[in-house]
Amino acid sequence: MQTTRDTLVIETGNNPVACIIWAHGLGADKHDFESIIPMLDLPASLPVRFVFPNAPIRPITVNGGMKMRGWYDIRSMSINEEEDAEGIRDSAMILSGLVDEQVSLGISASRIILAGFSQGGAIALHQGLRHQQRLAGIIILSSYLPLKNTLDTEISDHFTEVPVFIGHGNQDPVVPVELGLFTRDLLLKLGMNVQFKMYPMGHSVSAEEILDVGHWLEQVLPK
Repeated sequence: MQTTRDTLVIETGNNPVACIIWAHGLGADKHDFESIIPMLDLPASLPVRFVFPNAPIRPITVNGGMKMRGWYDIRSMSINEEEDAEGIRDSAMILSGLVDEQVSLGISASRIILAGFSQGGAIALHQGLRHQQRLAGIIILSSYLPLKNTLDTEISDHFTEVPVFIGHGNQDPVVPVELGLFTRDLLLKLGMNVQFKMYPMGHSVSAEEILDVGHWLEQVLPK
């Protein structure tokens, strides 16, 4: 099936009962995580619609202004400094629109998960914590919480009902694991249900991590 946006849509079975909107990392595109679907090892009894959106093409400051697909600009080598608030909010609205689109297609928001890697994970978490409808969950891999200083006044009334999976490499040179741990601790302090797993890798994903995500999905998306 097709949606109205620049997305790749893959369904694991007929009449999907849930949707995962998965945002790629900086410089990648909508095909980047297509290959993870069979690795999740989801049961045939849980047909899922995966929606992989393309980020806009924009100049990235730390890459010398080179234009590439990115959810927001990165202005400092410390990615959580000099944040591009406008870019983050604009891209969060893209994910919000995709949720609304799936609801219009018959999948309840409570069975929609926002997921992403690196920049994509930051956007998924930003929107997931603020989305006014209760979502099924949030997955962030090798990522962190952006615009943390505005969260108190913007967070959704449903946030404590939304489980979060955080996966991070303990040797990540791009998004230091300390940012992942900070994100975990902040969400736990807010009273959220957080599953955090660390893996022996850099800024990447592993088969073990994806399998863990699959197991988590089976818990939060009952058939």
